[in-house]
Amino acid sequence: MADPTPLLPHSISSDPIYTPPISLDSVIERVTTNSAWPQLLQVILVSLSWFFDGQQTFITVYTDAEPTWHCTEHPNTTCRSTSNICYLSTSAWAWDRPSSTTIISDFNLQCASSLISGLPASAFFFGCLLGGFILATLADSSLGRRNLLFLSCFTMCVASLITAFTTNVFVYAALRFISGFGRASIGACALVLSTEIVSSKWRGRIGIAGFFCFTFGFLSLPGIAYVNRYSSWRTLYMWTSVPGILYCVLVFLFVSESPKWLFTRGRKDEAVATLGRLGHWNHSSLNLYLSRIPLLEESAEVDLFSSLKNLFEKKWAFRRTLALMSVGFGVGMVYYGMPLGVGNLGFNIYLSLTLNAMSEIPSFALTLFFIGKWNRKSSLLTFMMISGVCSIMCVVVSSRWMQIGLEIVSFFSANTAFSIIMIYTLELFPTCVRNSATSMVRQGLVIGAIFSPVLISAGRNYNEFFSYGVFGVVIICCGVSVFSLPETKGVALCDTMDEQERKEVTDQINTSV
Repeated sequence: MADPTPLLPHSISSDPIYTPPISLDSVIERVTTNSAWPQLLQVILVSLSWFFDGQQTFITVYTDAEPTWHCTEHPNTTCRSTSNICYLSTSAWAWDRPSSTTIISDFNLQCASSLISGLPASAFFFGCLLGGFILATLADSSLGRRNLLFLSCFTMCVASLITAFTTNVFVYAALRFISGFGRASIGACALVLSTEIVSSKWRGRIGIAGFFCFTFGFLSLPGIAYVNRYSSWRTLYMWTSVPGILYCVLVFLFVSESPKWLFTRGRKDEAVATLGRLGHWNHSSLNLYLSRIPLLEESAEVDLFSSLKNLFEKKWAFRRTLALMSVGFGVGMVYYGMPLGVGNLGFNIYLSLTLNAMSEIPSFALTLFFIGKWNRKSSLLTFMMISGVCSIMCVVVSSRWMQIGLEIVSFFSANTAFSIIMIYTLELFPTCVRNSATSMVRQGLVIGAIFSPVLISAGRNYNEFFSYGVFGVVIICCGVSVFSLPETKGVALCDTMDEQERKEVTDQINTSV
């Protein structure tokens, strides 16, 4: 039952036994207890950024697809369905659809090296990798969560819109790099911003809301691509980028900054204004409440690179970051690799992506309802092991239907592990470095994604074990890193590194006693 206790007693000075909360997290807990709608609207608006993120992440599955072709005459000794079109006369074959449907046929890349044809997809993920390192600190230092969310989403969508007007593969790849660079911080900013304005009771469930939006963005692509299957690939970029730009306007006008970040940056008046909007409390009461929380000196020393510096200089933070990035590497390899590899099982490009996207919905629903009950360590380890075993079994079994079933279970488990690791990361780090830590974990996911296409190609050309088998072995080995992490279920969020360290010492003393 919700706590009916008001934020402040009517006469706080006359209450000799009144004791204020000792952390900002406790203040937010009180403020947001009975004010669900303002928080819900903020969470929905922030989480929608994942929708456009999902579209841009997987859009090249269709825009950069290898188009089908046919012989212009009946098959003969010079032209067969199995022939290499690079050795055929241009008059002997033709594309099944207009040449503008994908960049391969539009830019005449059918005979280009795999390095050139795969350059745009690789450029996007390298942009994600670089952007994650550079932009991550801005959310914890100068820009904050809201401004970086707007800047990242706007950069991604504008780059995608300009991509529709490119005329060669190199400019196209450069714009995909810029899009990936901007996209790198969207997930981390949206996740951190949405969870820092709600109580600990709802933190895990709210975090899952963004994952649902990513899935719906992912799921919208097959429908949009199918409707435009005879149109230019440029149309797909227009359909996905213009609504994204309009969404950025809504973020700029209506999304509030995280009160936790504002307070740790010494901007107490702005934090009070934000909490007042979220909880419908008057500013004088909030000022009195926040005045009882000491603003630590550490928060005034935060600069552009201090958050990353803290992650690598503090031994406990470095161990956690390294362990989480290792886990993210394994999960990312399976999560991004499975949708690319399902086509090897003989499914058409529209159905395969739809099945993978739909399998995410029950995964997130399961996490949504049980994240409040699950221990982070054991649940994360369990789903990583299940994903690994099923991925390896895809190579062992010979039945096509069993392979598909095992692939879906493996992908489902990797999705669930993905959700848990992001919530887990939020709870392992304090406010001053939380966005940077989340971005670093996402970097682990992206690095795993970079290796996935290479392994899928090796599995297609040489041996299936190089794809599904390696996926399984890697995610199982990476799962061992979970043992080095502490349990965080139900813990209060800290705001500074010093506060986090004091809490760790206190927990160790309590455990030993």
